[in-house]
Amino acid sequence: MSKEGIERHDYDVIVVGAGGAGLRAAIEASAAGAHTALICKSLLGKAHTVMAEGGIAAALGNVWKEDNWRVHFRDTMRGGKLLNNWRMAQLHAQEAPDRVLELEEWGALFDRTSDGLILQRDFGGHRYARLAHVGDRTGLEMIRILQQHAVHKGIDVYMECTLQRLLTDGGKIAGAFGYWRESGKFVLFGARAVVLATGGGGKAWKITSNSWEYTGDGIAMALDAGTDLIDMEMVQFHPTGMVWPPSVRGLLVTEGVRGDGGMLTNNEGKRFMFDYIPEFFRADTAENEREADAWYEDKKNNRRTPDLLPRDEVARAINTEVKAGRGTPHGGVYLDIASRRSPEFIKKRLPSMYQQFKQLADVDITTTAMEIGPTCHYFMGGVRVEPETAAATVPGLFAAGEVAAGMHGANRLGGNSLSDLLVFGRRAGAGAAAYASRTNARAVDDAQVEAAARSMLAPFDGEGTENPYALHAELQETMQRLVGIIRTEAELQQAIATLDVLGERVDRVTVEGNRQFNPGWHLALDLRSMITVSKACARSALMRQESRGGHTRDDYQKADPEWGKKNVVTRKRGGQLELATEPLPQIPEELRQLVLAEEKQPA
Repeated sequence: MSKEGIERHDYDVIVVGAGGAGLRAAIEASAAGAHTALICKSLLGKAHTVMAEGGIAAALGNVWKEDNWRVHFRDTMRGGKLLNNWRMAQLHAQEAPDRVLELEEWGALFDRTSDGLILQRDFGGHRYARLAHVGDRTGLEMIRILQQHAVHKGIDVYMECTLQRLLTDGGKIAGAFGYWRESGKFVLFGARAVVLATGGGGKAWKITSNSWEYTGDGIAMALDAGTDLIDMEMVQFHPTGMVWPPSVRGLLVTEGVRGDGGMLTNNEGKRFMFDYIPEFFRADTAENEREADAWYEDKKNNRRTPDLLPRDEVARAINTEVKAGRGTPHGGVYLDIASRRSPEFIKKRLPSMYQQFKQLADVDITTTAMEIGPTCHYFMGGVRVEPETAAATVPGLFAAGEVAAGMHGANRLGGNSLSDLLVFGRRAGAGAAAYASRTNARAVDDAQVEAAARSMLAPFDGEGTENPYALHAELQETMQRLVGIIRTEAELQQAIATLDVLGERVDRVTVEGNRQFNPGWHLALDLRSMITVSKACARSALMRQESRGGHTRDDYQKADPEWGKKNVVTRKRGGQLELATEPLPQIPEELRQLVLAEEKQPA
């Protein structure tokens, strides 16, 4: 294909992905003077940030004056089972309050305390109520504000454009290549720096809260370009996704339901989470249950309700209850807020949840318990980045948000995603702009463009025999069954063997029709990314012989202190995945002592 037939645009910085991280990065890069473009796979405003309903975690201290960045840092490190990059966790905890106040300055309408301060709610794993929120529509409000700010700054936006390959020159970023989803025509972006903000790859699993865009494009592109990935085994299964009716299976139920009083029960009506905390509340007796209820009504100790344990622990508990036969008729457990809160309270605090269940499932959550269960939700692993600038290991490449790894360790606390994308979206944008200002434009290698174009058009050759939809169903079934919430060596080896075969079969995928808005072709291309990401996840899970956070091995049920000191690193060399372990960055002694210090129990 002649390069003359390819549409081309040149920028200092291009940002791939228009969720919260991408928008914040584009705003910062543009403010630093870089000629910036924002490119999104879907429409502007259609981002997973909107799904983040509960709030933004930041130690503002508006509800509990005792809260501060050190407590937030400790909670994040403990929630991540100490696998976090300590410097990222520190920067996040220190800078999150400023990023929230910045949103307020730009027009965000947060819920308020009686004193007029930004109200904060409880969330799992956080010692204090620290999630700034807008009802249960916080992510939507964040996207609204960031989009308006980006448009006001005059940033160029390219919608419904899927990028498939990062272009390099001498091992440094030169741009990116992809296609317009509507016309199928190719487009090339020349750039001194690229910021990836493409999210995760949850669509490789059968039951997921993720929508069609989440196919691991950014992770796969970064890996192909020579970037390091870390901890790809760490996938979070959110404990509360809808399990009924089937049309909305996996759709997220915000943690705010439990933060505002919802409790988890099994089919015996028992609040089973007490059984999974041997060091704290024990539900052995009715007396302890009554005592727990008294604690629950004391808002300061509300954070101690076992229903608000970190997500990995709650998800495993639900999984255990269902496997033991104590689940709901449709394979989940019950989430009940109706018996704890008034209909008026629920409709005011959780309007989206009320409408979601009423309209999509014909369930009135003000009177009826919800049927929920774990759903593939979030990647803690991803592109390895440097904390200060969010730079990846390939010069000129930066990453922020879910596509980047290190911040959340082995398990992300609820609410930390929104503050993460604000803090590191800003840092990625600033880092990319600074890099671009001191770097000459790189030459675009025509051979790379030709190879990418040929590969992308291969499904139209008519020589293949594989159907992309059937292949996707097999991939999802494999990941759900063999690389799900509980893993074993035998099942992981089976998954790896299956994924290797799927990787060969995807090269034989065929599609009909032409390139104009062809969903079959789009899926055929997405499958390559999903299979790449799935291989990295399964192989990393096999290598990590312990249970930690979002990674649970039934054959290695305890956390191993030695494994807690190292990342699993994935690289692509000669077309093959290579895995290794490397030590975590060493945490300063004063911060290590802060994390390990015994937490005083409330009086």
